[in-house]
Amino acid sequence: MTDANKVLEEKRKRSLEGGGAERLEKLRKEGKLTARERMEALFDPGTFCEIDALVTHQVDRFGMADRKIPGDGVVTGWGTIDGRRVVAFAQDPTVFGGALGEAHAAKISKVMDLAGQSGIPVVGLNDSGGARIQEGVASLGGYGEVFHRNVRCSGVIPQISVILGACAGGAVYSPAMTDFIIMVQGSSHMFITGPDVIRAVTGEEVTFESLGGASTHSTMSGVAHLTAPGERESLQLVHRVLSYLPSNNVEDPPRQEAVPPAPKAGEELANLVPAEANAPYDMREIISRIVDPGSTLEIFPGWAENILTLFARLDGQPVGVVANQPKMLAGTLDISASEKAARFVRTCDAFNVPLLTLVDVPGFLPGTHQEYGGIIKHGAKLLYAYSEATVPKLTVITRKAYGGAYVVMCSKHIGGDFNIAWPRAEIAVMGASGVVNILFRREIQEAPPKDQEKVRAELMDTYSKEYLSPYMAAERGFLDDVVTPAETRGKLISALALLRTKREERPARKHGNIPL
Repeated sequence: MTDANKVLEEKRKRSLEGGGAERLEKLRKEGKLTARERMEALFDPGTFCEIDALVTHQVDRFGMADRKIPGDGVVTGWGTIDGRRVVAFAQDPTVFGGALGEAHAAKISKVMDLAGQSGIPVVGLNDSGGARIQEGVASLGGYGEVFHRNVRCSGVIPQISVILGACAGGAVYSPAMTDFIIMVQGSSHMFITGPDVIRAVTGEEVTFESLGGASTHSTMSGVAHLTAPGERESLQLVHRVLSYLPSNNVEDPPRQEAVPPAPKAGEELANLVPAEANAPYDMREIISRIVDPGSTLEIFPGWAENILTLFARLDGQPVGVVANQPKMLAGTLDISASEKAARFVRTCDAFNVPLLTLVDVPGFLPGTHQEYGGIIKHGAKLLYAYSEATVPKLTVITRKAYGGAYVVMCSKHIGGDFNIAWPRAEIAVMGASGVVNILFRREIQEAPPKDQEKVRAELMDTYSKEYLSPYMAAERGFLDDVVTPAETRGKLISALALLRTKREERPARKHGNIPL
């Protein structure tokens, strides 16, 4: 071996050692994979190609001159996931705790530029304590470079963040601007300031897990889209998410072979929705009998559970499903549900994924907490998202659609392409009870006391038959059809096939001003 080759071999070996054998062993004892092992687990076997393995920082202060580790705490490169090209980076917690410095940031920026220019997804495996203090403002500038690229790539290529350790400060803002965040239960954390700082400033006592763990961010804050029990499972979730998305915003999502539902699935739909307008049921049961069996991936499953957002396939075609959930808060729209659905709608629209909306909504959740929290502004986000979306939009009203919530849930009036309802659906400003109590108060009061409830019931029945049925909306063209539950899947597949070549031109503008 020549001297030159020996030098190269030694540098490569040093890069592979990361922060050293002791730190690598400690990482493994914690049940974690190394940065390169994470990359190998993410990509198809044998496809990972690393770049910039020999990059080092150029800082001489604070003893850093003697702590130059090839790779500088982040592994970058590309490979394939299920045969599709993907770029990725994996921060190495054994090198400066994964802290980001100028060279570290430059490596991430380089692969993000490659992804954006090549039109392929980028996956970030995040495990970082934040900015590298020894580099001062240069590390902050590095974060700015990464953030800027997150924004430039937003809506152009899918960006997925997997949180595999404790990420603090600036280390959480880049993931926050990506399309999906996946966290590992029990071992990944996200927060702006840690428990020690919070205790010093506010006096609050809080643990790492309750402050920024996977459970907190997947059920309370809505920061994490998905969680997994372990690192390898979290990386498999990346595969699942990408299976519904195109590589970039000018391509169509990947189709798969259609899987028809069970023969009696259509018949079962008719018995799943209670006749009583206020009786709860699980909308997941409806969805599972309309879409291809086994094709669903729920996004935000534990947050804002009064609305469902999930990917699925309809006749092999990826679709984004948004559905009210009557078993939680009666399916009302509140602040969190509006934000959850609006975010999902915009993500689907950005990447050409058609939208299927299932409606059973009594309205927006009332209360001072909602009003003080800005339900007007947050509810408008969902209205804005649906109106802005240009992908094919299919809507099914399964039971009731009342008030402004009817309009917001992808009605014909805000751009729904194919809107249908089931025969027992109710569409009105409010339910029969509320209407009768307002419009027929005098008639009820003038009746003998013993007959008042009977009169109210008769008026409600008459109003329901004449004004709440879907036929008034169908007569005006606000519904394209009224169909039986068993006919729903076939009608949706037919409409989706028609709309596959949909093109919608909008007025030229820099960008809209969504009510953030």
